Amino acid sequence: MLTDMRASSPERTPDPRAAPAGAAAAPPLYRLDGVSFRADGRVLLQPLDLTLGAGRMIALIGHNGSGKSTLLKLLARQQRPSGGSVRLHGTGLDAWPARDFARQVAYLPQHPPLETGMTARELVALGRYPWRGPFGRLRADDHARIDEALRVTDTLRFGDAPVDHLSGGERQRVWLAMLVAQGASCLLLDEPTSALDIAHQIEVLRLLRELTDAQRLTVVIVLHDINLAARFCDELVALHGGRLLVSGTPAELMRGDVLESIYGIPMDIVMHPHSGSRLGVAR
Repeated sequence: MLTDMRASSPERTPDPRAAPAGAAAAPPLYRLDGVSFRADGRVLLQPLDLTLGAGRMIALIGHNGSGKSTLLKLLARQQRPSGGSVRLHGTGLDAWPARDFARQVAYLPQHPPLETGMTARELVALGRYPWRGPFGRLRADDHARIDEALRVTDTLRFGDAPVDHLSGGERQRVWLAMLVAQGASCLLLDEPTSALDIAHQIEVLRLLRELTDAQRLTVVIVLHDINLAARFCDELVALHGGRLLVSGTPAELMRGDVLESIYGIPMDIVMHPHSGSRLGVAR
């Protein structure tokens, strides 16, 4: 759905990741109605309505301070909205018991806590906290889930290594393994690629794309690079000045006028010389 700007576009490029025409719409994973957020007398998020579908990789994009991280924290129940309602599977977030919510949603903040002295396997094991039995013991199924999370994130080979000895890209994969081990169907990630070089950014985003497709996970991710967001994600949700500006598929949003409205500078679209995909570049 491209809001507001659809009428200004006489031609639209079909998006191969869009739902087939005539396909029945799946119930939304998240539904936000009139959601807003204030802190210290400042409006950080103006009232917005938004639905997020299941089994998709969705990027929150926009300039610094646009409200991306605030919106993600509301989805993760890290903050309560000042107004409106946020529903997960049709149930208000406040109505979810903590353990049940953690079995549905896993959240990785922009700056995870330090993991000094822990091995990669020990960190990944923390993801099993919503499922642990009496006295917090890990059962056979928990160990199997931990091994599987290490395997699918390609971190099994350094499972016994201290996390603080790993490279930035390896460490980020271990954090993702912890979220996979949690067994949640929705991953919320706040700028997981911000401290990585381009090779490791692509590595992490490719992994998230594979997890979305192979395990039918929903991934909602805050990203700054519009071209990487368009390359890997099914849907883009753009915020500007604390308000929802536009949302839609990459094919719908990768237009000069739309990108200029998001980032506030003139933008042009060029074609990638190999893939033929659209790239946004500042003039």
